[in-house]
Amino acid sequence: METVLVLDFGAQYSQLIARRVRECRVYSELIPYDTPVDDIAARKPKGLILSGGPTSVYADDALSIDPRIFELDIPVLGICYGMQLMTHALGGTVTKTGNSEFGKTELRLSREGILFDDLPERQTCWMSHRDSVTDPPAGFEPTGSTDSSPVAVMENPGRRLFGIQCHPEVVHTPHGTDILKNFLFNACDCSPTWTVVSIIEDSVAAIREQVGDHKVICGLSGGVDSSTAALLVYRAVGDNLTCIFVDHGLLRMNEAEQVIDAFENHFRVPLVHVRTQEKFLTLLSGVTEPEQKRKIIGEQFIRIFEAEAQRLEDTRFLVQGTLYSDVIESGTRDAARIKSHHNVGGLPVDMDLELVEPLRNIFKDEVRNVAAELGLPDNMVWRQPFPGPGLAIRIIGEVTQERLEILRKADFILQEEVRRAGLYRKLWQSFCVLPAIRSVGVMGDSRTYAYPIVIRAVTSEDAMTADWARLPYELLETVSNRIINEVDGVNRVALDISSKPPSTIEWE
Repeated sequence: METVLVLDFGAQYSQLIARRVRECRVYSELIPYDTPVDDIAARKPKGLILSGGPTSVYADDALSIDPRIFELDIPVLGICYGMQLMTHALGGTVTKTGNSEFGKTELRLSREGILFDDLPERQTCWMSHRDSVTDPPAGFEPTGSTDSSPVAVMENPGRRLFGIQCHPEVVHTPHGTDILKNFLFNACDCSPTWTVVSIIEDSVAAIREQVGDHKVICGLSGGVDSSTAALLVYRAVGDNLTCIFVDHGLLRMNEAEQVIDAFENHFRVPLVHVRTQEKFLTLLSGVTEPEQKRKIIGEQFIRIFEAEAQRLEDTRFLVQGTLYSDVIESGTRDAARIKSHHNVGGLPVDMDLELVEPLRNIFKDEVRNVAAELGLPDNMVWRQPFPGPGLAIRIIGEVTQERLEILRKADFILQEEVRRAGLYRKLWQSFCVLPAIRSVGVMGDSRTYAYPIVIRAVTSEDAMTADWARLPYELLETVSNRIINEVDGVNRVALDISSKPPSTIEWE
């Protein structure tokens, strides 16, 4: 399979580059920046992309690159820090000009080139840098500039080496995908063969190779991720798969019933329903720190799976719907941890089961496409993301039965009204948060002291960045009135209008 490798120099959104490449139907993987050159060459990639990074090439702790990578006769594209690193390694000049560029910037092309073939001479792009290339390496031609970057684009067609200061992977660079396509198809001579069918075929083959004839259990939540992972494994191993649905009491209203109905009656996948609400509430009693909540829930999940696996002969594998964004946010060697996802950073080190994670290297939009191809109904394919720890991390403070019931009812009202307004598919997520504080209110001429509910709704393409959704005032008014009137224990509704970054989508 044709592959373009992205070398990760520690930018939080390096994986977006790989995602954009895949959107062009070319398979791409993110690998550590210091992967040995011989290992890279052995994989025979069609192209290499050097990601951005958070530092300067002159910093004491700057991430470096082996210059031999530029002698492999493989097309290389350096983006932002990657371009500066290429310049520095090949004898050009990177300068601290004192003129930083952040955000939307006008790029002006000065001559024809491969990267911007058939694109406008003036266009908007997204910059995020302090240093600039002021003198390209020998053999490179500068083909574009901005007010603060005299060399914003550079090319050496003979060696098939390219550099670009802006970020083509972000949506704020309107022609970013076109730039990547020019690199992929004109410089690397790739073919657009990475499709949903190929994802399924490769996943099924990999599962069979890993699992063999052994029994497998799947941690099923009912969301699109775990459901897709379960169906991929079921296609690979049939009834050697048993799905385990842990009803931990932290789900949304009626969600447990929907999961049972879908997998027992519709897909007819072997399913074990474990009711363990009291156990989770006991373990979470008195716990307020978000990371501790995640780790408690993650470990208890695994312990339940291990106990169920002992009842099944020859069970060695546990399926999880881990996505690539889960891995990145839980922290990689070269990117900071944002939060530990329960199926990544929350797993116990002494786990007895070997993981099967067929979705670990694909993105949410790819998962939905695979789910549709596998026949999942639309209401499951397009179900908004829901965290593994469930409502436990939407209660800011200690998790109690009372707070769970309040939050469940409030969230049900929000979802009902969002669907009624025709906005459910347009939002990445919409949900309620219950901070464990109380505020004064007045109802029926009497003083109240009750919880607030915070509405959180965001738009996003990949969960790595998100903007708060501009919900209609009429919808907000209806939701607020219904929650306060119908949910005992609530006397105030607020709206979260922060984006990611600097916030995250979930509160914990």
